[in-house]
Amino acid sequence: MSRMPQQPPERSSPAPGAAPRRPDFSMSLLTDVMEHSLDDGYAQAAARRGEAGSSRFPTAARGRLGLAVGLVLAAVVITVGAAQARISAPTEAKERQKLADRVRAETRADDTLQSGVDTLRSTVSAEQRAALRDSGGDESRLPQLLAGATPVHGPGVRLVVDDAKEASTGGSGGPRESSGFSDTGRVRDHDMQRVVNGLWACGAEAISVNGQRLTALSAIRAAGDAILVDNKPLAPPYTVLAIGDGKRLSAAFQDSEDGQYLRLLGRDYGIRSSISVQDDLRLAAAPSLVVRYAAPAATTAPHSAPGARGKGSK
Repeated sequence: MSRMPQQPPERSSPAPGAAPRRPDFSMSLLTDVMEHSLDDGYAQAAARRGEAGSSRFPTAARGRLGLAVGLVLAAVVITVGAAQARISAPTEAKERQKLADRVRAETRADDTLQSGVDTLRSTVSAEQRAALRDSGGDESRLPQLLAGATPVHGPGVRLVVDDAKEASTGGSGGPRESSGFSDTGRVRDHDMQRVVNGLWACGAEAISVNGQRLTALSAIRAAGDAILVDNKPLAPPYTVLAIGDGKRLSAAFQDSEDGQYLRLLGRDYGIRSSISVQDDLRLAAAPSLVVRYAAPAATTAPHSAPGARGKGSK
């Protein structure tokens, strides 16, 4: 198959008398970019701005007046706010100081009343002892000791229960039957109830928790995350003092179910506890003893004449 010879492309020659073409004619785009780097629109805008001036503030009288009014209003608002802050700061400080002074005054008044109560209680106890000595008997000492109405001292044990160092949040389980607190590393009111009841069962004759003397009417409850003993909030660590035969009381409690329960709390939740035997412990009297339902039973006089009726007889 024969092939047709190809004709070379024809090149147009410059017209006679025309200016010779520049050597960089094929690079006209790059030449324009190099020589005219600024767009025409930008150049025109710059020229207009130069004619009108470089300031961007309004030139008309109305515009300048509006700007001035706005600046004045802003200055007034800032000044008024600063003045109010300066005026209210001393007032708030005075209110806080008044509240703090009131709290301190009420605390001092409460301490004074408590001191008066303690003084009156001591006076009443002294009068009772004097009256018993005059009558030749001292039979009321034992009921007062058992009721927690008088301070006591003697040998016993010192048991300290404290929250875990790093209390962890977990679900119910372990030795606890319920999860009253979300933080399982906290000591609960139920735990303290078991500790105190275990000491009573092991032979303790008098018990106090963080200085709060327990009686037959005492209650250990929870209010939020706080433990209350006779409606008085206590803070950890909880120090339990129990008077009794120290060595026997310590051994009996650690072998009891309540002592094992306390060890399980330490193993499962990190609750810390320690028990030690003490030679002499001193427990204060209960702060208040109010009997609402009990009344002394009527008894017959021991040396009544034949046919005479006792005070409570019918």
